[in-house]
Amino acid sequence: MNGLVDRFLRYVKVETTAVEETTDYPSSKGQLELGKLLVGELKELQLENVGVDEHGIVMATIPGNVPGAPTIALLAHMDTSPEASGKDVKPQIIKNYDGKDIPLSGDKSRVILTSETKGMAELKGKTLITTDGTTLLGADDKAGVACIMTAAAHLMEDKTLQHGPIRVVFTCDEEVGRGCDKVDIKKIDARCAYTLDGEAEAGVENETFSADLATVTVTGKNIHPGFATGVMINAIRLAAQYLTRIPWQRLSPETESDRDGFLHPYVIEGGVPETRIKILLRSFVTAELKDQAKILENVASTIMAEFPGAKVDVDVKKQYRNMVEHLEKEPRAVELAAKAIKQAGLEPNFQSIRGGTDGSRLSEMGLPTPNLSVGMHNFHSPLEFACIEQMESAVKILIELAQLWGKEK
Repeated sequence: MNGLVDRFLRYVKVETTAVEETTDYPSSKGQLELGKLLVGELKELQLENVGVDEHGIVMATIPGNVPGAPTIALLAHMDTSPEASGKDVKPQIIKNYDGKDIPLSGDKSRVILTSETKGMAELKGKTLITTDGTTLLGADDKAGVACIMTAAAHLMEDKTLQHGPIRVVFTCDEEVGRGCDKVDIKKIDARCAYTLDGEAEAGVENETFSADLATVTVTGKNIHPGFATGVMINAIRLAAQYLTRIPWQRLSPETESDRDGFLHPYVIEGGVPETRIKILLRSFVTAELKDQAKILENVASTIMAEFPGAKVDVDVKKQYRNMVEHLEKEPRAVELAAKAIKQAGLEPNFQSIRGGTDGSRLSEMGLPTPNLSVGMHNFHSPLEFACIEQMESAVKILIELAQLWGKEK
């Protein structure tokens, strides 16, 4: 595990916040900066075919030493969520965690509560890395980046480990749903892949939501408010009505759990003449997304019927699909991941993600890609933290996985 923590601390200090409102790829310069750093380190480790393409995607190959063994790929994303600042991250290392709530020094109002954080009791005595409470940490997914880099270093150093070729791929803009927009799976040329982008330890995430994104545009009519009688159509008020009419006591993230889907309005912006609402559509059953879209369209129709002159447009775009629909093309992807976890001394924990990863898109594109744990917790938040021992377990699992694939044909 030599260098794992140092790598992680080095990576989180590079601001790589993804930007949703742009068509640039990558959406932020910091991702290019981190990519450049990783290219330098990969070259130092003497991986083959190290490079970064015109889109900022970093790729390299750990050469195999077993003739005929399948090529696999390991992926992580370099960007961090725009839901919290990733600028000037100040990591705090807590050794021998005492199992109690963790106040964050930079913002006294922010406390990692054991009562609200799943799995905290299991972390007593371990070493945690938190933020100071003013930013997120970036363990999502720089913990994945650090684990892949550390496994690569070990595989390059220990020539007695038998394995096939392993592609290392670091992508951009996963957090804004564009992580695979520029990925060429023919260039990766692997039998299957693994994203290192999961929480806690020993997790194998082999199912995700299917996802669409709706943009609801409410168009009104603006005029000076002093002369607005009978003329003004206030798009802000109509957007507010729209939000009260879509389900919120059911079919919402606040009320649903387990395998339930939801409609989630998460952005509203604009003014009197035009207001836009962005709504996430999520379900484990892909066909249900059409039903959710119909709900949004029906509400739009009722608003327009009640307010002549107003226009409500619902534009739904596909995001990603449930990976389980595609993983059956290469069942060994999940089977060998579970076996690697057992050989690392742990018990596999199969999970369905109430969200998605790059693996959702990659699997749909023809590269079966389950997701593995890397010790992250409370991601997308200033309460985010990582567990070093769980990150170390992820590295061990990758090394076992490499050797298991080295025995396949």
